[in-house]
Amino acid sequence: MAAAALDDPAQRPRVTSFFDETTFTISHVVQDPTSRACAIIDSVLDFDAPSGRTATTHAEALVRYVVEHDLQVAWILETHAHADHLTAAPWLQRQTGGHLAIGAQITAVQHTFGEVFNEDDRFVRDGRQFDHLFDDGETFTIGALRAMALHVPGHTPACMAYVIGDAVFAGDTLFMPDYGTARCDFPGGNARTLYRSIRRLMSLPDATRVFMCHDYKAPGRDHYAWESSIGAERTGNVHAHEGVDEDAFVRTREARDATLAMPRLLLPSIQVNMRAGHFPEPDANGVRYLRTPLDLL
Repeated sequence: MAAAALDDPAQRPRVTSFFDETTFTISHVVQDPTSRACAIIDSVLDFDAPSGRTATTHAEALVRYVVEHDLQVAWILETHAHADHLTAAPWLQRQTGGHLAIGAQITAVQHTFGEVFNEDDRFVRDGRQFDHLFDDGETFTIGALRAMALHVPGHTPACMAYVIGDAVFAGDTLFMPDYGTARCDFPGGNARTLYRSIRRLMSLPDATRVFMCHDYKAPGRDHYAWESSIGAERTGNVHAHEGVDEDAFVRTREARDATLAMPRLLLPSIQVNMRAGHFPEPDANGVRYLRTPLDLL
């Protein structure tokens, strides 16, 4: 699909990105250049962990952009159940409409973390919290833009990349070439699986634009960045460039993962994101709570 799109201006989406420096997350509005249709990818709900308070400041910027440009949101897409920020997808959907979607393997994440948080039967684990679950290779459209969902597990079992026209939205599978790749040490993660997913993405045409979900500034770089290309990743990714074999990648990735601290918002993020951005059911007093398992993770 990406190869055919490279020479077709109608298949070159307009991408407007919004950076949340608190969580180092980039959300994208992806527009069909021939219509008003768009998709929103990987939104952020502001969350203050010490107080437990939420806000919609980041998401409001997305809505303002959609309204100011008179866009119609066809899809609100999640690349995976994020471990470092809460999604604003349900709030955005109430403001803009659109179908909320993620990869079909979200059910594996729901089962794994349903056990971690000892969820009761009120938390169903079949993905029904989302409007649509994408299968690997499933195609869809954003106006006249052709798109495909690719299952790229490794960081999590449910990671998806979205090839939209001449661009791919890689989630946490790839970072900027000078920063490398995502960690694989969360429950369900696997470095060998990630390597194979990266190689799958690197089989796309070199000119395919790559948009990141996160950036943390690589050593020696003093600005944030979130757009690369498959060619730049294939030849220059510090963890997975051409010539790095699977065993070498696994050694590097697992050694690096062993030095990383737990993400600050992992526990609240997973509980919310595995529910498609909805909060747990309220207790008898009408208050919703997030749980912290002790000495488990």
